[in-house]
Amino acid sequence: MTKINTSRNNSSSAASKVYDQLLDLIMNFKLKPFDLISEKVLAETLGISRTPVREALARLASVGLVDIYAQRGSVVAPLRIKALESSQFLREAVEVGLVTRAIVSPRRSELVEQLQHEISLQETLASIRDHDRFALSDELFHQYIAGAAGFSGIWDDIATARLHMNRFRSLTPPDIESLSTIIEQHRAIMQAVAALDENGAARAMQVHLRKIFPVIPELKNRFPGYFETGKSGEGKHLNRPNLNLFSQIRMS
Repeated sequence: MTKINTSRNNSSSAASKVYDQLLDLIMNFKLKPFDLISEKVLAETLGISRTPVREALARLASVGLVDIYAQRGSVVAPLRIKALESSQFLREAVEVGLVTRAIVSPRRSELVEQLQHEISLQETLASIRDHDRFALSDELFHQYIAGAAGFSGIWDDIATARLHMNRFRSLTPPDIESLSTIIEQHRAIMQAVAALDENGAARAMQVHLRKIFPVIPELKNRFPGYFETGKSGEGKHLNRPNLNLFSQIRMS
């Protein structure tokens, strides 16, 4: 009989929980770029060993959200334009393929209805300025296209590719990225799908997924300390985050 390594399984489970919750804090800028994450302090605050914390930080480093330095420890990674460009390129390559495939799918009519429904919902959410639910509807809009193309599970597969785009977008204040502009871009995609216009759908998706680039200069003006400069985190003043953030992490 195979013996299950319970200790290892428990450590992996704890590491996953720490990863998921640190990821949320980083993506929502509660943990800000150049914030120092002490492996020792985090483990003590959570009442766990340092092994799952180390594993979670290594995983965050592997997706470019944490930088680990030999002398200074783990640091929340700054915003990097190159990471954004790579993220956007991968997402565009996948989603243009998905929308053109969805157009010739037997589920195209159902997809058009789904997209129309989400656009109507987004108009309502924009009118009441419910940005959190709008973001969820935005995600669902793209998931419907993936589903109609026959690749529902691909959304999880490209999760890492989407991370840096989503991080930049979560920093983008509503006055910079107009919700009405997003809705109009979604409508252009939906109309092209309804009209069986593959080229039009591809162009509309490209316009939609490239909308982040024009707002970068304004983001740099508003949040200059968040972006990568010539100095690495090893040579830069680091911030110590509010330890109450770590106490919010739930291990149960």
